Amino acid sequence: MMMMGDTFGSIGSSIASLFFVWATIQQIFPNHLKIAIKEFILSSFQQLCFAQRVSDHLTNLFSPYVEINFPESDEYRYNHAFSAIETYLGSKATEKSKLLKGSQVKESKGLVLKRDEKKIRDEYKGANVWWEIVTPTEGERSYKLTFHNRARSLITESYIQYVLEEGKSIKAKKKQTKLFTNNPSSQWVFSQNMWRFIDFEHPASFETLAMDPEKKEEIMNDLTAFRNGKDYYKKIGKAWKRGYLLYGPPGTGKSTMISAMANFLNYNIYDLELTAIKNNSELRKLLTATSSKSIVVIEDIDCSVDLTGNRIKKDRNSMERNRGQDKDENSVTLSGLLNFIDGIWSACGQERIVVFTTNHLEKLDPALIRRGRMDMHIELSYCTYEAFTILAKNYLDLDDHPLFGKIKSLLKETEISPADVAENLMARNHQVDVEGSLNNLIKALEKKKNSQMSKDEKKNNKFRIFG
Repeated sequence: MMMMGDTFGSIGSSIASLFFVWATIQQIFPNHLKIAIKEFILSSFQQLCFAQRVSDHLTNLFSPYVEINFPESDEYRYNHAFSAIETYLGSKATEKSKLLKGSQVKESKGLVLKRDEKKIRDEYKGANVWWEIVTPTEGERSYKLTFHNRARSLITESYIQYVLEEGKSIKAKKKQTKLFTNNPSSQWVFSQNMWRFIDFEHPASFETLAMDPEKKEEIMNDLTAFRNGKDYYKKIGKAWKRGYLLYGPPGTGKSTMISAMANFLNYNIYDLELTAIKNNSELRKLLTATSSKSIVVIEDIDCSVDLTGNRIKKDRNSMERNRGQDKDENSVTLSGLLNFIDGIWSACGQERIVVFTTNHLEKLDPALIRRGRMDMHIELSYCTYEAFTILAKNYLDLDDHPLFGKIKSLLKETEISPADVAENLMARNHQVDVEGSLNNLIKALEKKKNSQMSKDEKKNNKFRIFG
């Protein structure tokens, strides 16, 4: 068979030679000879193509080997079998490999050596198999598995399942939380490369989160119930997903809350930038390309696209103006976002959390944040005394101090964000000065209090004038 393959492998060069000969003939021979020679060359070409087809058919008919391809995506959904295979093959011992790849992604970690071979041989219960990564110039990557036909049942019924389970197990043990953000659709290649990511290394935790302990406990219990709720969601006939709305003034810890949630659950974060999405169709594709055990985040949703206020129909003049605008203008609609949250497409995945953040709750359409879409509304407000004690422990390693009483009194009368409190407690030049930090905070609180009292007086005077 190999000799036959080598023989017909020269067909391509033979055809090229025929075309070269024909070009030469064009310059030398008279017209009647040209026509006769042309018919002969065409006849020979047809015979060669027929021979090639016969050769391919015979090779496929008599070859004892079977091939299975595992593409990186199935239509526009990510193929998780590809990921599991990649992890499994990457974990194979490197001692016998002659081609290795070295990388150091973190300065604190040593050099990591991995196989860098296009073909990898594996053995399973006495059967030999060969894996090959196929990377075409255009299109998606795939893994090709080749094995002898006599081992078909062993490979298809046992080995492949073993590889997938091993790959998923290895990935779970080594899992590093990732932070994803969406690429503009102009950078997508055959529905690939939708998301780019980095390792997520934010140290936030619920233990260090500055908020009321009872509210914190409530959120943690809700997250735990969701993570363990697969059977419950199936029983009640709902998609295994949950929505959280985080709202409050700037600096009150909304982004930190998301980081704490991700670290608590060990879920990946998908930071969805709506302004980089052209339409609802792209929004659906991005959703289906996210993995399970993930948190999909849209921060400052009131600022992302025009989804605020009541759904009032625009007048005809406005519609006419919009028709003349650039087609590439962002056209993600409220309806498309609602389908993204809890429509049919939202069920394409398991164990997924959707989080919205906003500084202006009153600007959001009620349909967007109703219960069932945003199941839990979490207000992150100004710093309370309970939140301050957590910050004092985090920054100053302090449980109590004589100045705490004065700070407690000022916090009751002053609106200040936890971020501002933390800034005053932070060590200067890495030197902790307890007295200095607490006094700085007291000065900041008194200044804030006076400023707020001055604003209130101006408002009262304004009402007196017009009253």
